[in-house]
Amino acid sequence: MTELPVDSEWPNWLRRLPANLRAYALLARLDRPIGIWLLFLPGLWGILLARPPALETCRLIVLFAVGSVLMRGAGCVVNDLWDRDLDRAVARTRARPLASGLLSARQALGFLLLLLLLSFAILLQLNRTAQLLGVLSLVPVALYPLAKRFTSWPQVVLGFTFGFGAPMGFIAAGGGFSLGFAALYASAILWDLHFDTIYAHQDRADDAIAGIGSSALALGRRTKPFLAANAAILMALLVLAGEARGRGFGFHAALALPAASFAYQILTLDIDNPQNCLRLFRLNRETGLLVALALALG
Repeated sequence: MTELPVDSEWPNWLRRLPANLRAYALLARLDRPIGIWLLFLPGLWGILLARPPALETCRLIVLFAVGSVLMRGAGCVVNDLWDRDLDRAVARTRARPLASGLLSARQALGFLLLLLLLSFAILLQLNRTAQLLGVLSLVPVALYPLAKRFTSWPQVVLGFTFGFGAPMGFIAAGGGFSLGFAALYASAILWDLHFDTIYAHQDRADDAIAGIGSSALALGRRTKPFLAANAAILMALLVLAGEARGRGFGFHAALALPAASFAYQILTLDIDNPQNCLRLFRLNRETGLLVALALALG
């Protein structure tokens, strides 16, 4: 196994790890926790929308937080196994452990099995319906890395993947298959489409050269009006989900905060500035937390 030089931008705990453990941490993207947040937050929305008793709410939040770390790591491993050749052609991704030779495919598969076994242990703590949904979630996890090869809208597939936590959280917390369930999942899908379209603008040139699809390439200069329409529908779906569960004035008033965040992102987006795209992409952690706050206040 080759060794990657220590990056000054890594968090201190990562730099202190032995090189072999550091490689697996990088493979799971533990140096970039924003992905864990974006996977966890829809699950938090689902739990808060269903609103089980306080102790159960806390238990489920802890389980979904740990599960998000594990499943985000597993998703990254699957993605990098599929994309290791493509990653070598993109400046932002060529240093990833598999693309750079830091880890072999066999080592990555062993790590993936460990992550899935630990995730399965978390899944067994949920009710039977949520367990079935958890198994179903593996389908979009496996398919997402292939999407960019066959569609110009892989960000939609990511939405079904990352957004799956919303219906899982809702069902695990005692909610049922209902209008609220459907509206919340749809809003999570559109939220993922929003932030990953912004993120994808960092790689437009490399993606075009590699011949892979992205919503950023498909939309180009139409990105802002598309995101504005997408955000409007997203917010309407959140209102619908809240109404279906009897949320009151506090919920509707607090939704003005994530709405303002979406407006800020769209107005200040510069699709030709990768640093701007990355900053606005990361802002979606706070945006998702504001949605969770609205659900809690409701």
